[in-house]
Amino acid sequence: MANTSRAEIRTAIHQRIRRKVKGGTEKPRLAIYRSLNHIYAQVIDDRKGQTLVSASSTEKDLRGNTGGNLDAAKRIGQAIAERALAKGIDQVVFDRGGYLYHGRVKALTDAARAAGLNKHEATAATDGDQQAAEAVSEPKEEKKSRKKSKE
Repeated sequence: MANTSRAEIRTAIHQRIRRKVKGGTEKPRLAIYRSLNHIYAQVIDDRKGQTLVSASSTEKDLRGNTGGNLDAAKRIGQAIAERALAKGIDQVVFDRGGYLYHGRVKALTDAARAAGLNKHEATAATDGDQQAAEAVSEPKEEKKSRKKSKE
């Protein structure tokens, strides 16, 4: 087994993701970085190499009790979406930054979608959720136990 740290593994995963995820002028990249105490998000145009919009839990107006929880991630997602929409950006490519799409990363992207970024994805996700809920709610036929009778 290789002697690598968790940070090195995350960096390798992020580099592998970055080979596939490209942000352009019409659809920039929403990059997420999370530390233990804070979460950061940037909308980046990779062709120009320029950050268009950013938000983080270290900003005074977005700071809460702590920046390392789900509430902070939701606040940052809401803020980044509002700022991007104000600049005329309504479509982005999500870059999870080597982190699993779970917890704070998922909360940030869901809040950004709810605030208006990638509207087509938000409606598709709710349709999928409704279909999944309907599939679960359908009653399943119970299996009757078959017992062999001793004759």
